[in-house]
Amino acid sequence: MIDPDTSSRVADSYDSPWKDMLEHAFPEFMAYYFPAAHAQIDWTRGHQFRNTELRQVVRDAELGRRFADALVQVTLANGEERWIYIHVEVQGQRDADFAQRMFTYNYRLYDRYACPIASLAVLADDDDRWKPDHFGFEVLGCRHHLHFPIVKLSELSEDAENLAANPNPFALVTAAYRRARQTRHDAEARYLAKRHLVRLLYRHGWERQRILDLFAVLDWMMRLPDALEQKLWKDIEEIEGETRMPYVTSVERLAKQRGMEEGLQQGIQQGLQQGIQQGIQQGIQQGTEQGLQQGTERGERIGEAKVVERQLARRFGPLDAETRARLQAATLEQLDRYADRLLDAATLDEVFSDS
Repeated sequence: MIDPDTSSRVADSYDSPWKDMLEHAFPEFMAYYFPAAHAQIDWTRGHQFRNTELRQVVRDAELGRRFADALVQVTLANGEERWIYIHVEVQGQRDADFAQRMFTYNYRLYDRYACPIASLAVLADDDDRWKPDHFGFEVLGCRHHLHFPIVKLSELSEDAENLAANPNPFALVTAAYRRARQTRHDAEARYLAKRHLVRLLYRHGWERQRILDLFAVLDWMMRLPDALEQKLWKDIEEIEGETRMPYVTSVERLAKQRGMEEGLQQGIQQGLQQGIQQGIQQGIQQGTEQGLQQGTERGERIGEAKVVERQLARRFGPLDAETRARLQAATLEQLDRYADRLLDAATLDEVFSDS
């Protein structure tokens, strides 16, 4: 969830990290939130996501704010059915039409595939009293009802000892949700909680991609002020040094857009000012328009150079004056190339190699 106090809420959050976690760890999702259903599925036969088909089936339905949805084809273990579809919704806020939408999706999907549809919902809202789990109608002796399992994140909890020992990644996701709620008005407490959860990322021996996916969820749920965010990055460097899992530069890619936007904004402003001054000094012949154009281009380059310099310093340690000068003199194309290389390069020379 996004911090409830954040004013820039959007109607939907289809790009939320929930979607990546669902697709990369769906069996674990089912095991943690819906263990009874998980036990009835033959996971050895694999599973397939049908999200494109889900979009086609429900494209004209009214959508509430949700963090993710998914349609997954699985095989049952008891032999009664060869395969079924599971429709999952992760709902981000109270919605009076949510139960009806689950009902609508269920019968539309059944109409399309003519096979059983299991509808499941994870409620990540802030209203502890809201628990929609059914919808239907009865008229002239005809009854049509859907009861669907729900999980209310606000009712789940993991104590510190169990959380450290639980290998299911969604235990960490649930803990992040609860800590985000508890610390919504206390930035320092949120920083401490987030640092603790980040440290737990490295205790389970998870593969690199899972750690990055989980970090994306933690970072998305538990936003921090800039000063505490920078402090956390230093903590991450120490944690990765202790665990010998140097993923920080890869994780930095997740924050690169924010850093790039900030750097570009400052660089463009500085570039515009310099461009105008240069344009005036060079006289009317070149003109103010040319000065502004040069300033904008220079600002973009300065902004990106700052981002790449910061990433290189984190990856290889403090940079010498020659390296910083080289970055300042680089073109935008060269800076983009350096940014792509630094994630995998073993040395600075490999970053700046012409080959």
